[in-house]
Amino acid sequence: MTLKAVLFDFNGVIINDEPIHEQIVDQLMLDENLQLKRGEFREVCLGKNDRTCIAELLKRRGRFLTEAYLDRLLLRKSQAYHAKIDSLETLPIYPDLADFIAKIRAAGLKMAVVSGAMRSDVELVLNLAGLAQSFELIVAGDDTMTSNPAPDRYLLAVELMNRQYPGWNLQPGECLAVEDTFAGIEAAKKAGIQVLGVTHTYPFHMIQRQANWTVDYFADLELDRVAEICAIGPTEPTAE
Repeated sequence: MTLKAVLFDFNGVIINDEPIHEQIVDQLMLDENLQLKRGEFREVCLGKNDRTCIAELLKRRGRFLTEAYLDRLLLRKSQAYHAKIDSLETLPIYPDLADFIAKIRAAGLKMAVVSGAMRSDVELVLNLAGLAQSFELIVAGDDTMTSNPAPDRYLLAVELMNRQYPGWNLQPGECLAVEDTFAGIEAAKKAGIQVLGVTHTYPFHMIQRQANWTVDYFADLELDRVAEICAIGPTEPTAE
C-alpha cells in the first residue's frame, strides 16, 4: 500500500501541554474536595480523552457522576485550558513540527489531527499557531464516546477523509499515525495503522517496543524511507 496520509495526535505531539492539563485537572479535583496522588495523572489520563480521565479519577474516589455533571466539569476544564493558552506569550509547540509538516506537504500527503482532546482546544491552538490550514480535518475527543485504546477515532478519520475526497479510497494501511503514548499507539494499531512514536512523553526504549518507527525528534524521520516501507507492507518496530 502507498502512504497517503499522516494522522497526528495533538497533546504531546503538536503541543507540549501535558503539564497544563495536569495543573487544571489537579485544580478540578481540589474544587471537588479531592486530591490527585503523585503520578496519578500520568497513569490515568495520558493518551485518554478528558471524559475518561476525569470520570476515572472520580470513580477511584467513590464518585459516580451523572453525564450532566461530568459535562459541566469538562466545560470548566476547557474554559481553564483556553484561559491558560490565551495567557501564554509563546505556545509550547514542538520546535521542529513546522518543518516536519512542510516535509509531509511537499511529499503530497494529506494530514489530519486525531486526538482525544476537545475540538475547541485543538482548534484554538492550531489557529493561534498558524497551523489550522495544514490539516484536512480534525477528529476530536467529542466526536466519539470511546477513548484510547479503542480504534474508533482513527477509523472515523479514514472514513471522513474518504467522504471529503470521493474516489480516493483511503485505507488504514495507507496512513501513518504520530503518537506519544502507549494508549494512542495501541488505538492506531487496532485500526490497522502503522505508527511513528515520538519520545516527547516516554523514553525511547519504551516507545520503541510499541511503535513501528521511533524518533526523538521529527527531523530524525526519513519520510521517504517510511513511505517506501509502507508500500511494501507492515514493519516490525524499528529506530530511525
